[in-house]
Amino acid sequence: MESDNRRKVEARFPERVYTDKEIQLARKLIGENYKHRLKVAGKSMFRKRVEKTLSLMRIAGYYDFFRTYIRSVIEIDGIGQLREYEAAIWANVYNVDDPVEGARFLIQKAYQMKSYLEGNPYHEYGEVMAIQKSLEFLEELKKESKNDDLRKRCEEALRTWKGYGPM
Repeated sequence: MESDNRRKVEARFPERVYTDKEIQLARKLIGENYKHRLKVAGKSMFRKRVEKTLSLMRIAGYYDFFRTYIRSVIEIDGIGQLREYEAAIWANVYNVDDPVEGARFLIQKAYQMKSYLEGNPYHEYGEVMAIQKSLEFLEELKKESKNDDLRKRCEEALRTWKGYGPM
């Protein structure tokens, strides 16, 4: 089914997304429905946890969105962050320990990457928008899931995040 959404794209996505020319090429390819072949790098446990978060994205219908903006998820020992110039997320094993929160975190970073490519703020106020979008992801996951435990976990996560402010 995913291959139905992909078109042959002649140009390659830039190795880095930093200069105006690289950003324009990335925008053009995304406009032509480009999807990254997602790479997950890290220890076995990390890769398995990320795969679980990706399965939740598939349930909610967000997997293709994620692959549009993110090229790789790479395990690090430090603080999880978006690496805009690489179209990558650096994450630690704790960022993806809970599959629901891990998927929400990765979707948040994908929305920040989208904002970066569109030339919109993606730090500070842009992060608030990305968090709001990640909560919409949780709502959609809760709606689309047929698993009662997963729906309950989505509700718990939403309550936790909504307790942090006007979201």
